[in-house]
Formats: sequence, structure tokens, C-alpha cells
Amino acid sequence: MKVSITEDKERKIASKEHNTYVAEGIEQHKITQIAPPSLLKPFSSNLKCQLLSHQQVIEAQLYKLIGKPFYSDEGFILYQGDSSNFLQKIDSNYIKVDLTVTSPPYNIGKEYETPMSVEEYIEWCSQWIHQIHRITKPNGAFWLNIGYLEVPNKGLCVPIPYLLWDKSPFYLLQEVVWQYGAGVSTKYRLSPRNEKWLFYIKNAQEYTFNLDDIRDPNVKYPNQKKNGKYRCNPLGKNPSDVWEFPKVTTGTKRSSKERTGHPSQFPLGIVERVIRASSNQLELVLDPFAGSCSTGIASVGLGRIFLGFEIRPDYCEMAVSRFEEFKRQRANNYQ
Repeated sequence: MKVSITEDKERKIASKEHNTYVAEGIEQHKITQIAPPSLLKPFSSNLKCQLLSHQQVIEAQLYKLIGKPFYSDEGFILYQGDSSNFLQKIDSNYIKVDLTVTSPPYNIGKEYETPMSVEEYIEWCSQWIHQIHRITKPNGAFWLNIGYLEVPNKGLCVPIPYLLWDKSPFYLLQEVVWQYGAGVSTKYRLSPRNEKWLFYIKNAQEYTFNLDDIRDPNVKYPNQKKNGKYRCNPLGKNPSDVWEFPKVTTGTKRSSKERTGHPSQFPLGIVERVIRASSNQLELVLDPFAGSCSTGIASVGLGRIFLGFEIRPDYCEMAVSRFEEFKRQRANNYQ
């Protein structure tokens, strides 16, 4: 699709010399589906039986510890309430988490947040992270998506990882930068176009990391050789610590079908990569700030069991509706 030039040709943004999108055109926007095709693939009868059995065992233990879930079906277990209360009650002798993937409130004034001072916020984060560490398996992992906040008299857009990285009993393996195209426009500073994911593990010597499951086949020189041998792994390259995933979009013609009414929804593609890398089928994936349950849908689609906590009942209803639609699309995909 070519960009039509209807304004002054002297403007750089409308010039073929300066703007490659004008010179070469841009791809037509395509509305995304409710879930990537990779999450809609059918499971074997054996895996489905194993998932059901595992879920029944986990649910029985959870019922004793924290009561009946808000919703439960096909590997998707959701509780409505304060995650700190739930985490405190869970006995690590009965429930062990393989992977936690979450994005907590950033303390920036969203509708679902209770305002706190920076000190209070960091202390609160440290408390629930310690609770997660207690119930995480020895080889388990914890992926934390966090953005920026203002530190009074110190900085406007201070990355929360700078404040939080050492307030955890987990071992910080690395920071992953999530880069995206759309976002807030600014006039007196650079427009923010990234967020951070902190990749924590419990044991620095032994942890789950399935690199072959997330390799990127989009290699610039796939047939390059050294000493007569191909240089690149036949499955593709390591995707590196900078990930390019578009944000979940809004708008009449641009809206992603996976879009819900939640104001801070991260895309299924990015959480799918995290779950593939740091867990295996039949394992338990936790999201203590479940929101629209992107972690839940990706977990179920990949043959894991999901446990989510969400404090707001309206978000729980939203997540259940989303999961039900995901199940319908998945069933149709099987046919």
C-alpha cells in the first residue's frame, strides 16, 4: 500500500528521499486473530488425559488451601481476590509453581491501582515476589514485566527494574527489552517505545530453558558456512534479548481481535515465547495479577496448567469470556 502525498513536498516526512515508507510503501494492516495459530493446535488424547489428571490434583489441594475458584475448566484455574492473601495461604508442600509470568500494577494511576509512594510500592512488590519464590520449584523461573514510574525529585520515567531488581530472592539471569512501534507521543522527551522483562530463576545452576522451542527461523544468511559446516542452528537463531512484538492495538480498522477491555494487556505472542522457553507441558504456570489472562490463554494453548489471581471481579468476568471464546475458536480449529 503506497502512502499518498497530499501535503507540501518539501516536508521530510512526505519525501521519498527521507521516508522509506513513502518510497517503498507499507504493508496493509491485518487484524490479528483472538490467538496465534500456534496456540490452537490439538493435543494428543494422552496429553489431554494427563492435563485433566494434573488439574484435578492441583485443584483439590487449592480447594483445601484457598477455597473454590472463580472459574475452572480445561487447565484454566482463576481465583478472584487479593493475590498476596492467596499466596500467603498456599502451602509449598502441596503446591509448587514451575513458572510465574506477570505484569503487576506500575503505580502510575491506572484505574485498577491504589496509589502508593515509591518506597511503599517497592516494598509491596518485594513482599509478593518473596511469596512467589517460596512456592517456586528449585528449577523454576519468574518473568516480570514492568515499565516506568516517576520518582519525585529524581526522575520522570525511571525504569522500575532499576528500583526492584535486587529486592528479590530470585537470581536475575538477564533483562529482556520488549520493543514496540505504537505508544505515547511526547514533545519534550523521546517517545517511549519499550518495556522491560526481568528473567529471574531460582537456581542459577539448574533451570528450565528451552532455546530450541523459541528459535527464530528468520535468519539473514541461512546458508552461510564455516569450515564446510553451516554456522546457524537448523532450527534458527537465538532470538536475543531484544524482542519486537507489536502492542495489542485498538481502533475500528486496526483493533486486534485479542483486544479486551483491560487497559494494560500484553500480547499473546510475547507471553507464548516466555512460556515455551521457561516451562514444559503439564507444568503449572502462575500469574498473580492475571488481568485479561493472556498468561492463562497462552498456558492452556501450550499444554500447561494455569493458575491466576485477579482482584477485580469485572476483570475476572472479562477473562472468562475471553477464555470461552478462545476455547470455541480452538474447537473450530480442530475440525
